[in-house]
Amino acid sequence: MLTLEQRIDRLEARAAISNLIGRYGLTVDDRDLEGLGDLFTPDGAFRSKDGVLNAQGRAAVMEQYRGRFAALGPCNHFTHDHVIDFDEGDPDRATGIVTSHAEVWRNGQAMLTALRYNDQYRRGADGKWRFADRLLTFFYYLPVTEYAQALGDPLRQRAYGDRRPADYPEPLPSWRLYHQSGESAA
Repeated sequence: MLTLEQRIDRLEARAAISNLIGRYGLTVDDRDLEGLGDLFTPDGAFRSKDGVLNAQGRAAVMEQYRGRFAALGPCNHFTHDHVIDFDEGDPDRATGIVTSHAEVWRNGQAMLTALRYNDQYRRGADGKWRFADRLLTFFYYLPVTEYAQALGDPLRQRAYGDRRPADYPEPLPSWRLYHQSGESAA
């Protein structure tokens, strides 16, 4: 059982991590590269499940974003739910999943995306929580004009001009098990 002091620390940590998550979207939308860099640990990583994004270290993350911003016009990120799990053995580490949407102007067209971030958080000696690792996965990334027709298509990832499989939910073990069990037909 956690002590009162440990419980308070967890509540404060949860609030700080929630602010970190919120600041991420704002720094991306505002093109604040320095602010973005400060959200990651010095050895932090930002990756995508498809491997297109794969930066290790704060400087590399900032450079990767510099390249992403070249393809993006205005965008608007929204975070929704997030689940934070604290490391039982280290009070300065936690993991989380964040659900999110974004409205994006990419390569000359309006696009919508639904995504999840699989995060690892670490509190530094300065007391600030930062991303130690951020893995981006897509439910869809679609031109606005294709949204209604493409939402049910497993090839919902269209950010790169072609049709690619979505990162979730179809590949998830729980999704597959549910559909293999025949429960989806009930």
